[in-house]
Amino acid sequence: SGLFVLADGMGGHPEGEVASQLALQTLAAMFQRDSKPTLREPMRFLNEAIIAGHHQLLRYATQKALIDTPRTTVVACLLQGNAAYWAHCGDSRLYMVRGDKLIARTRDHSYSELQETMSQVVPMGERFNRNVLFTCLGSPGKPVVDTAGPLLLQARDRLLLCSDGLWGSVSDAVIAAQMAQRPISDAAPELVEQALRNAGPKSDNVTVISVEWESA
Repeated sequence: SGLFVLADGMGGHPEGEVASQLALQTLAAMFQRDSKPTLREPMRFLNEAIIAGHHQLLRYATQKALIDTPRTTVVACLLQGNAAYWAHCGDSRLYMVRGDKLIARTRDHSYSELQETMSQVVPMGERFNRNVLFTCLGSPGKPVVDTAGPLLLQARDRLLLCSDGLWGSVSDAVIAAQMAQRPISDAAPELVEQALRNAGPKSDNVTVISVEWESA
């Protein structure tokens, strides 16, 4: 099995870079401990590892006597056997492209995404700022972790994990088209460059991991 994880430390709280690092270290350590060589319950592992990352942040804040806790988003994808499983908390996203179609995308834990979903059911008023999240690691309440899978993989399926710095300035349609049309070794850096160009001087950090499944 293989684990791919991306964490994006949150501004407005102390030590965002420490938050993302601690979350990544916690997931990596648990994966190395439990994957022998596979995980018995991949979905459960993802959920428990992300919650463990959250508790690590709370402990860190207590040890350092910080007034506020460092916070981070996280998205994690586990490839095991011929299936993909993923989980996320916050607004770092996973995209999955098969052929020329976007077949899966995580839904952000943000008020703007919630409003987008709700607006298809009832008319909605003013739009929320996309940066306002209702859950993340390090927050006072227990994080909301959404999981998905198993999704059986086919040859040339492509997965992209990214921070909001990418999808905030590059549309889903462009992300899917680039991932579908170009080798991922070209598509990933080109998407990063495009996001930086589109956002200009106000660009957020843009972080991307992309994976292509070769065969079952």
